[in-house]
Amino acid sequence: MTGTTGMTGKVFLAVLFALFASCAFAARPQTTVAYTFVCKGSPSLGVGPCSKGASPNSLIQGSDGNFYGAAEASIESPPEPEGGTVFSLTPSGTFTLLHTFAAGANQTYPNGNLPSSLTQGPDGKLYGETRVGGVGSCTIYPGCGVLYRLNIDGSGFQVIHKFCSQANCADGWAGGVLVAGTDGNLYATSYAGGTGTCSINVFGGCGTIFRVTPSTGAYEVVFNFTFSTSGGSPSNLIAAPDGTFYGLSNGTPGQLLFHYTPATGTVTTAVLNFPVFDGDLPSAPTAALAFGPNGNLYGLYQIYAESGAGLFEVEPDGSNLQFFPFTSALESGGAPVGLLLATDGNFWIAEPNGSNGYGNIVTVSPGDGTLLQTFSPFVKGGPLGGLPVEIIQAKDGTFWGSTEFYGDAPKGYFADGTVFSLNAGLPPR
Repeated sequence: MTGTTGMTGKVFLAVLFALFASCAFAARPQTTVAYTFVCKGSPSLGVGPCSKGASPNSLIQGSDGNFYGAAEASIESPPEPEGGTVFSLTPSGTFTLLHTFAAGANQTYPNGNLPSSLTQGPDGKLYGETRVGGVGSCTIYPGCGVLYRLNIDGSGFQVIHKFCSQANCADGWAGGVLVAGTDGNLYATSYAGGTGTCSINVFGGCGTIFRVTPSTGAYEVVFNFTFSTSGGSPSNLIAAPDGTFYGLSNGTPGQLLFHYTPATGTVTTAVLNFPVFDGDLPSAPTAALAFGPNGNLYGLYQIYAESGAGLFEVEPDGSNLQFFPFTSALESGGAPVGLLLATDGNFWIAEPNGSNGYGNIVTVSPGDGTLLQTFSPFVKGGPLGGLPVEIIQAKDGTFWGSTEFYGDAPKGYFADGTVFSLNAGLPPR
């Protein structure tokens, strides 16, 4: 009798869980525009000054509960945008301009140009990189980018490193997203440069792992990738609970999963055998890795000349690589930026182009790669704008993100991206 009662209770709980899950997906997420970036000028031309910034491309939630981000440009001008800003935004939508990257003499942008990723360090300061500007031996760019920091109120801006400031870019070039380590330091990869042997890269070596010490601002390369042993062109790092880091690189014979241990400064690798589909179409990973609810690593793979993407799973030691079904519904015409493991236990993904050409947000199950939900609120003429760059989940469970283009603007101005929030009814983090 006890066993029967227990079984009945389990069935009831399973049915109740299924009902809650179906209700969660039946209720469409509600989106709200938190802030719209506008530039002065004609919408048809899309050229003009953007005093608060334009094309936001990075967003984080700070320890104080406010949001902080970088906007790629502060001047929209052909052939390329220029400048950029760092900003803060309260959950209620109050915007504060923290820093503008100035042109300097002869448009050289000595303190950086076109900011990208932003991170809050363990010291509470904001740390970020710019894609170009500064100085350096880049022959095809006006400066190779900088690493900078500033206080959350906008004060104390400081350039702490200028990439490619050493001969042959021995100090690295094209820095990735900074990630906090358990030792109190910040770590990231550079896509190229370094002193490792790499015949396929025009910027010196195959890339590096570097460390920033917040107490002093010191920058140090702690590992140099070599193509024959550790690969090259490393992806962004992902931090493991044990204080180590994982990432992907291109090596011999193909894709590598690398594991960096700060305590020893060493990298170990495992070969990931990405399959060939339809006889001759190779596949490859796209976007950075993420930890799943089971402790394994997940990523997205794409197939050459095919529109779509699929989820793959691998254990941290590189074993048991598994590919889930490839689907054109997951990605169409653009590359998903990354995987966000949300509090519902699923991966949420921002797709820049999506099914309508202006972006999707999709939900994928880590259990079998099933596409659970596709949400497409982004259009050229709508207030949310288009081309979502990324999404994050705030402490209260809501999603926040940014779009790179469009939005609503008053007469005499054109909109150039938004910050938006999305409430899907998920529990807090």
